[in-house]
Amino acid sequence: QVHVVESGGGTAQAGSSLRLSCEVSGTIERIGTMGWYRQPPGNQRDLVAVAAGETTTYADSVMGRFTLSRDNSKNTVLLQMTNLKPEDTAVYYCYVQSLIMAERRTHSYDYWGQGTQVTVSS
Repeated sequence: QVHVVESGGGTAQAGSSLRLSCEVSGTIERIGTMGWYRQPPGNQRDLVAVAAGETTTYADSVMGRFTLSRDNSKNTVLLQMTNLKPEDTAVYYCYVQSLIMAERRTHSYDYWGQGTQVTVSS
């Protein structure tokens, strides 16, 4: 069983900063992709920033404002959000891809946190 626990978030003024943290625990053999998605009210869940190996991918809307950092030794990922805008308001979800070698091939399993609310007021 894999547990994904998020912390951080809350309410912030436009132009300020917040940090989200995600820690993964449980039966983990190897983590592939890890990062954050968000779901604004009435909209679908979209990628914010994810890291896979040495590559980090950001949504265009957060490029230059958000920074993703991953610590593989601790199975944690942080999302530092700066210069927040009202359109960043959403529920933010931590995403983890668990990789397990079995029967001579790699099996991939997706896990999500419960979500943490970020509200940015103008």
